[in-house]
Amino acid sequence: MKTDSIFYRLFQEFPNIFFELIGNSQETATEYQFSSVEVKQTAFRIDGVFLPEIEENPIYFVEVQFQADSEIYSRLFTEINLYLRQNQPENDWFAVVIYRTRSIDTAKTKHYRESFACGRVTRIYLDELGEIASLPIGIATIKLVVENEDKAIQQARELITRTSQEIDSVQKKQQLLQLIETILVYKFPSMDIEEIQEMFGLSDLKQTRVYQQAFAEGEQKGIEEGKLLAVMPMLAAGLTVEQIAQALGLTVKEVRKAAK
Repeated sequence: MKTDSIFYRLFQEFPNIFFELIGNSQETATEYQFSSVEVKQTAFRIDGVFLPEIEENPIYFVEVQFQADSEIYSRLFTEINLYLRQNQPENDWFAVVIYRTRSIDTAKTKHYRESFACGRVTRIYLDELGEIASLPIGIATIKLVVENEDKAIQQARELITRTSQEIDSVQKKQQLLQLIETILVYKFPSMDIEEIQEMFGLSDLKQTRVYQQAFAEGEQKGIEEGKLLAVMPMLAAGLTVEQIAQALGLTVKEVRKAAK
């Protein structure tokens, strides 16, 4: 699984975490829809975009980068400028680049220095966010992705406990636990899902009344809605609209609509 797809799934299901990460109020998330956008007549796709529901709010373009890329800024600004030209939004815009660590932020910024200087572009280095125990639970979940295996074991257990205790919504609780489980599968590729569930106590947790209630609520949303919710993570993972439509038994039109 591509690492950035974990982040796009997280921002899709928990948009408040993104706004908390950049220092905004969590409530701001209610005014946005997270999506990916296709820039027509080019080979570009912007995988992470927070589109505002009201004109006064800015658009946020999100890039997740886990390896050095000398062309990241030239590509990012090209994508953004093409989007602005084709869509002509009235909204202002900002860009956020999320790095695993500062050491891989090696691309030259000379041609874009004004955008960095004025704060239009923000860079976030996950390994500099602080200790997981002191972070809000959403940001702590992001930080778990970059922890080494030894440290991740204890911190994942603490996160699972915090999720069970701090998240009131049974549906959000289930989503966050599933996301933590996904991160653990990514971090421990030599272990199968049953081993991970046993190691972190997720098997017992899934038998609790709260988790079963959350699962039942999820089922009530229906199979079709579940398919539509799967579109964004599959796009983030690099699948085409046509491949997703075939895999989920949807029309291309339905997939494009879900992506918006």
